[in-house]
Amino acid sequence: MIKILHNNRCSKSRFGLEFLENSGKPFEVVKYLEDTLSAKELKEIINLLGIKPIDLVRKNEAIWKTEFKNKKLTDDQLIEVMVKNPKLIERPIVINGNKAVIGRPTEKIGEII
Repeated sequence: MIKILHNNRCSKSRFGLEFLENSGKPFEVVKYLEDTLSAKELKEIINLLGIKPIDLVRKNEAIWKTEFKNKKLTDDQLIEVMVKNPKLIERPIVINGNKAVIGRPTEKIGEII
């Protein structure tokens, strides 16, 4: 089943949700700020995306700038930072089987559904 990691306060995430709704395909909404991801789940998503953990970090968030920006963090440490501060995770993320994309721009979602 298709999943979207969604934050309703984010316009890009709302656009991604609308894209999925318009596709007519069944999907599940994961409100990752409420139902936080485990480190294992986040690693799996990063692997599906084919990126480094740092590429999933929202670097313009205040907490990143004040707490982590100038620190040398390993991939595992970055994953732990995102688990503890899920607001730092780029969104929306859409997962379909063994494929995933960050839905920016929204049209990228169409590549995997």
